[in-house]
Amino acid sequence: MDEIREKTAKFAEAIGVKFENLDNLVQAFTHRSYLNEHKDFPLDHNERFEFLGDAVLELAVSKYLFETYPNRPEGELTAIRASLVNTVSIADAASKLGANDYLLLSKGESKDTGRARQYILANTFESIIGAIYLDQGYDVAADFVARNILVKTDEIVAKKLWIDAKSYFQEQAQDHTGITPEYQTIKEEGPDHAKIFTVGVFLKDDKVAEGSGPSKQEAETAAARAGLESRGWQ
Repeated sequence: MDEIREKTAKFAEAIGVKFENLDNLVQAFTHRSYLNEHKDFPLDHNERFEFLGDAVLELAVSKYLFETYPNRPEGELTAIRASLVNTVSIADAASKLGANDYLLLSKGESKDTGRARQYILANTFESIIGAIYLDQGYDVAADFVARNILVKTDEIVAKKLWIDAKSYFQEQAQDHTGITPEYQTIKEEGPDHAKIFTVGVFLKDDKVAEGSGPSKQEAETAAARAGLESRGWQ
């Protein structure tokens, strides 16, 4: 346990948070599966921290958007917030912090580097927020959110990444061509637990663009965004 604490202290230093009780951060990295193989581990898994961190994250982002965009309606603010706090976004933030190196996982879970790991990283990011909130209070947790999540806001708003790309592409396609777009899976690569899908978006027989992602839905969204760009409909 001392070795785990020592290692976790390096992460705390890297994110600039001085914990009163470092075990809060250790628990934030503890996946349920780890406890199955380490029955004598003195801490619980991180799911309660995740529950708390999710609420703190939503509040911090909501407050920032409310104050930053006083003239935007509720629906737009909700969509922008969703773009900031979705699984891909927060898993990416966790990955950039190097959180993957500190995860406490079972041997089986530690081998999975696909979509399941992305969910674990996203959940861990929320758990870290929960741990910071418990140990240091809301202001420190909100500052962590600002440094790692809110920095993405300007790009999301400027590029209109908060807009549902598939719905917008369909509107534009119907306005410009009178055709409803269709999506077709072009290929699937990788093992079942870490598949990458490539999907094409078509206007009748004309393939407008392709997109890839870890699910068909995300690949379709990527294709729609690429289609908007290729047709100049952004």
